[in-house]
Amino acid sequence: MSRSKRVTISDIAREAGVSPGAVSFALNGRPGVSEQTRQRILAIAEQHSWQPSSTARALVGAKAGVIGLAVNRPARTLGTEAFFTELIAGVQSSLATRRIGLQIVVVPTIEEEIATYRRWSSANQVDGVIVLDPRDDDPRLEALRDLRLPAVVIGSRMPTEDTDDDTAVIWLDDDDAAHTVFDYLAGLGHTRVAYVSGPAEFQHTRIRAAVLAGQESRGVTGETIATDFSPVQASATARRLLSRAERPTAIVFDNDVMCIAGLRVAQEMGVAVPGDLSLASFDDSVVTGLVHPSITSLTRDTFELGVRSADLLLERLDSPDAPGDRPGPRPTLTVRESTARPRA
Repeated sequence: MSRSKRVTISDIAREAGVSPGAVSFALNGRPGVSEQTRQRILAIAEQHSWQPSSTARALVGAKAGVIGLAVNRPARTLGTEAFFTELIAGVQSSLATRRIGLQIVVVPTIEEEIATYRRWSSANQVDGVIVLDPRDDDPRLEALRDLRLPAVVIGSRMPTEDTDDDTAVIWLDDDDAAHTVFDYLAGLGHTRVAYVSGPAEFQHTRIRAAVLAGQESRGVTGETIATDFSPVQASATARRLLSRAERPTAIVFDNDVMCIAGLRVAQEMGVAVPGDLSLASFDDSVVTGLVHPSITSLTRDTFELGVRSADLLLERLDSPDAPGDRPGPRPTLTVRESTARPRA
């Protein structure tokens, strides 16, 4: 077969000795051909680097064989967060078993994220999407329902009877996670605690901030400062907090990179960790155990979170009536050197 022109389904059918319809069934993961025939067709398609035509897919309604992930985070900070590396690895691990691809784009705003979903849907470029960082009254979910684009949301709230049936959720109990961290610090005796978070509109930010505010009943004065997740803003915020006459005795950061940035500021200012200041992070990674002092962190199996998210989306694509919600991996607190009882 000549490689100078685009390989078509008809070309693959001739080489495999089957009908074009059988090739279409095999390439789109549909029943109608034996497993032996399917594997032979897939091998020929891979040998000739066959790629589907998005225009043809849109006309016939065939599957794209691709899942979409639009990440609304600053591109500069994305590469520094181990969370995304592990999440994407888990998603890809699940998709690879079905020979399904993953398309990732980084977008600057929620409006651009919605526009990306519209482009993907109109060109039939993806079969479904995984949605991150949900908000209350999230406009993305309404847009996805209007587009009839299947989605799985990695969310902070347990689904209720009022949850829309079209929205599948891998839910993370951020209320429990926040209590795990803030209750531990209160139990150590910390009474002035700051939470340096990501954007204030994210559900998990609001939930964690509410849990910290609720620590007032235990004699804890809590404060939440929103940032863009970047180490630059985390450093600037830590510097302001530690320059106060009455500074916090503990600071909790939304991710490990932010926390390490805060640790560097404390060291720069001569604030002893954990003697004068305890530090903790809502995300864990190998780096938190390598710095000195090592960082107390909330440890979650993020790779498994990616696997569960992709598995749920694939189940929903195969059967829209499949169960729509399930829990994510439960985190545990890994106590390291960065936390201790405050000085008397």
